[in-house]
Amino acid sequence: MIAIVDYGAGNIFSVKNALDYLGLESRLTNKKEDLVSADSIILPGVGAFPAAMDKLQASGLVDTIKQQAKLKPFLGICLGMQLLFEKSYEFEKREGLSLIKGYVDKMVEPDLVIPHMGWNKLEYNGECKLLEGMGDNEYVYFVHSYKAFCEDENLFAYCEYGSRVPALVGDGKYVYGSQFHPEKSGKTGLKILENFARLH
Repeated sequence: MIAIVDYGAGNIFSVKNALDYLGLESRLTNKKEDLVSADSIILPGVGAFPAAMDKLQASGLVDTIKQQAKLKPFLGICLGMQLLFEKSYEFEKREGLSLIKGYVDKMVEPDLVIPHMGWNKLEYNGECKLLEGMGDNEYVYFVHSYKAFCEDENLFAYCEYGSRVPALVGDGKYVYGSQFHPEKSGKTGLKILENFARLH
């Protein structure tokens, strides 16, 4: 069973619908025991980093999330990916979950529209189990104004939007984060969710 963390700041229903479409058992939950018993966990997220961290801390799930992310596959989506990092500078300096080294800051692309919104091509940066079965021309859907800054070893895929924008990151063990929305990225996104569900 895949636990989808329901903490009041996520695109939870579109993620649930995508998993249902794939025939994957999942549950929307804000209960610690569900995260502990789940086979894997997805942390969605929309909105601003500080507000999302406030809601996550108010849920009482932060310690459980940190513990379980060391034991089983864990995927943060969009803002949920950004929460995985050590800190963010969105509106204010704010600590994140520190599951991946790095930080989040505003995208500054003078000649391009911000937020970065729409389809963009994935460029690969090393092997990643979530990208198994992918071709050379895979496009995914983004909606964001802030991006991650991380080490190359934690970067599995990126897109070009004025500069390199981390698209898929991870800790090399159980934790993954996708800046794009796999649940809104057609067959490519569904394949990524399917690959995630196969992880052990």
